[in-house]
Amino acid sequence: MESKEQREAEFQSFDREHRDRLRRYAYYLSGDWHQADDIVQKALTKLFAAWNRVDPGGAPAYARRIVTNVYLSHRRLAWVRRERVTDNMPVQRIEGPQEEVELRLTIAEALDTLSTRERVTIVLRYWEQLSVDETAAAMGCSAGTVKSQTSRGMGKLRRLLDGTLVPVSA
Repeated sequence: MESKEQREAEFQSFDREHRDRLRRYAYYLSGDWHQADDIVQKALTKLFAAWNRVDPGGAPAYARRIVTNVYLSHRRLAWVRRERVTDNMPVQRIEGPQEEVELRLTIAEALDTLSTRERVTIVLRYWEQLSVDETAAAMGCSAGTVKSQTSRGMGKLRRLLDGTLVPVSA
C-alpha cells in the first residue's frame, strides 16, 4: 500500500504535467481565463480527493471529465447566465500577425453563441482531438448525442463564420 506522501507526490507530479493543458481546455469551454482557473482548481481538488482510486494511465481522461462536469455545473449557476457582454467591441483591421489574433477572437465569439453541450462537444472533438467515443465518455453521454451535438454546433459555426477564412491544418 502506498503511503500518503507517495500519493501526494504522484498527484503533484500529475498536476505539474497536466494543469496547463486542463486550463487551456477549460478556457476553450468557458471563454474566460479566470473562469478556467476556477474550474481547473475545483476539478483538481475533486481529483485529489479520488486520487487513490484513479488508474494512473486513465488520470488525464478522468481529469478532463471532471473539468467538463465542473464547467457544466458552473454554467447552471444563475450569476453566470447574467454576466454576458451585450455590446460588441469595434474591430479595427490591422494587417500582419494581428490577423491571427483577430481570427481567434472571431472563433471565440462564435463558440460563445453555442449551447453549453454543443460547445463542450466541439472543444473535445476538435481542440482536444478526441474520438466520438472518447468525447461521449468525457461527457457522460452516448456517441449518438456527441454526433448530433457536433453536427448542430458545426452548422451554427459555419453560418456564423461564413466568409471568414479559417486556416485548416494538414
